[in-house]
Amino acid sequence: MEFSDAIAFLESEHSAVVTTIGRSGGIQASIVNAGPFEGRMAFVIRGDTAKLRNLKRNPTCTVLTAQPDWRKFATVEGQAIVRGPWNTEAKELRLLLRAVFAAAGGSHSDWEEYDRVMRDEGRVAVLVTPERVYGRL
Repeated sequence: MEFSDAIAFLESEHSAVVTTIGRSGGIQASIVNAGPFEGRMAFVIRGDTAKLRNLKRNPTCTVLTAQPDWRKFATVEGQAIVRGPWNTEAKELRLLLRAVFAAAGGSHSDWEEYDRVMRDEGRVAVLVTPERVYGRL
């Protein structure tokens, strides 16, 4: 399956499980809201999480997006690019976090409040470049 084959599904379903590789080599799984963004899978995470530490150490990860009943799913394996305050200008990061949040199915009634919370929580955007895509659609 190609990433393009899964786009319609990924735009409609946002509940996902992200797996990263932990310091000891084991798998660490987390639940996120994710969606396709500019040819990649994308999601927003807090800046103090095991996911982020794992991705900084080893960007290999998997994003499995599923319907609530688990009957249909798409899995994207690839390398993550992490965009945070250490490598992205503040205005660019603010707009990227908004765009990724929207791509992952989110909306907000007060974007200034959203920006403040993202900044206070040290949130970062994670963009996963698809290397292998598979599932049951």
